[in-house]
Amino acid sequence: MRKIVSLSFIIGLLLLFFSCSPADEGKADVIIYGGTSAAVISAVEIAQSGKSVIIVSPDEHLGGLTSSGLGFTDSGNTSAIGGLSREFYHRIWQHYNDSSAWKWQKKSEYGNRGQGTAAMDGESRTMWIFEPHVAEKIFEDLISEHNIKVYRDEWLDRESGTEVKEKRIVSITTLSGKKFNGEMFIDATYEGDLMAAAGVSYTVGREDCSQYGEEWNGVQAGVYHHRHYFGTPVDPYIVPGDPSSGLLPHISDEPIQPNCTGDNKIQAYCYRLCMSNHPDNRVPFEKPEGYDPANYELLARVFESGWKEWFAKYDMIPNRKTDTNNHGPFSSDYIGMNYDYPEASYERRMEIIEDHRRYQKGLLYFVSTDPRVPEEVKNSMQKWGLAKDEFTDNDHWPYQLYIREARRMIGAYITTENEVLGKVQVPNPVGMGSYALDSHNAQRYVTQDGYVQNEGDIGIRPGNPYPIAYGSIVPHEDDCTNLLVPVCVSSSHTAFGSIRMEPVFMILGQSAAVAAMIAIDNEIDVQDVPYEQLEQELLSKKQILKKNEG
Repeated sequence: MRKIVSLSFIIGLLLLFFSCSPADEGKADVIIYGGTSAAVISAVEIAQSGKSVIIVSPDEHLGGLTSSGLGFTDSGNTSAIGGLSREFYHRIWQHYNDSSAWKWQKKSEYGNRGQGTAAMDGESRTMWIFEPHVAEKIFEDLISEHNIKVYRDEWLDRESGTEVKEKRIVSITTLSGKKFNGEMFIDATYEGDLMAAAGVSYTVGREDCSQYGEEWNGVQAGVYHHRHYFGTPVDPYIVPGDPSSGLLPHISDEPIQPNCTGDNKIQAYCYRLCMSNHPDNRVPFEKPEGYDPANYELLARVFESGWKEWFAKYDMIPNRKTDTNNHGPFSSDYIGMNYDYPEASYERRMEIIEDHRRYQKGLLYFVSTDPRVPEEVKNSMQKWGLAKDEFTDNDHWPYQLYIREARRMIGAYITTENEVLGKVQVPNPVGMGSYALDSHNAQRYVTQDGYVQNEGDIGIRPGNPYPIAYGSIVPHEDDCTNLLVPVCVSSSHTAFGSIRMEPVFMILGQSAAVAAMIAIDNEIDVQDVPYEQLEQELLSKKQILKKNEG
């Protein structure tokens, strides 16, 4: 006799199934993992192309460094910036053309200085310098205008959340249990977590110069391209002149390796701070929990040596605010304290992030209050504070630590310093870079003479803007065939020092999205996208692919 299955039994089975399985949150033509500027621009391009897209962002606030303090844009040669990246900076220009944007100073009082260009370029209708909240609003406007679905505070399950079949990502699942299915995927994170979870080849650290025939990779002791070194002898020991007393904090006891030697070290991280000197819009620097002035003893000795450049990188952005970056031998770069970050668990990364925040807050408090700081520096520092109207839900502190470098893909094409410096012809370009080979210090060590010194700072300018190959945003075909990586691109350490600029990430994000659309329409792998078609599409969208083009 046929058994009758009760409705309650069926409901019970369904409840059991859904309680044990990830929630199938959504399907789209393209799933983007990340909340960076590249993620937003990629999504906008996909939406404009008529395809469906979902952003799965571990961040609550979109835009990465662009909306988190890096407002003094590393623009390089602005003629090499096109497409939606340029549209972003046009919208910045539009914002500051409105008199209501100038709350804390008159527009006429703003110095209009950028990096090698005017902050406001009336001829090209672009602006390259801006406040964090303005950048975030523009990103959110783009998301709203294109009805892009964004899942925030959703973290990829890096252990078992990436389903791959026959070298294609089928779905990703977050730690909250949400599952996302797509035809194509874009990893737009600074860390390359989806790329790594999908089994794509990558590297961390600095290559030996011999690996790619480079000059500026690996250890670079005694190379001082910027002013981030000890120009006068400074003692590294707790008791000056007594090695037995031990080293001051954050100085390595490892002997320096020969120049050009590869290692696992990466350039230092810091927060790009938005400060204000307007009395009604500044929050005084507070003493952080666990503050120990001994952590800044080395800076006191730098001041004693006669160094006077503390305020040199308080770069002014509109409304009497700054984008404050690292500068000098001892500054906001927390040298050597980030080596394990790229591969670390989420928990360990949070510890590293908090340690950087505590270090930098302590640095501000030290310079504002410590009796060993020269009076003129201390008095001037007390006129500054965190901008009260920025990052209002985060104690006025930037949301995003500056992850200058983490994993780098080993993809279909590896860009090296030779491509950046114009020594090698680049095939199939999908965008351009123009900034210097710019890497911050990777370690602080003791010289043979017994003094402290920094190592790893590089700054070599290319003669012209240079093209970036499509193969540098595409995995090797043996690894994954439906993933594009516009941030953790396939490049050497030294080349990444130039590529890693926010306008370039946006450029490559748009190009990755266009390639994804072509791959979907033609039902092909990303490695097989016909370059002629890709080039035509990119040029139609005003991307700049060659020098002096457009």
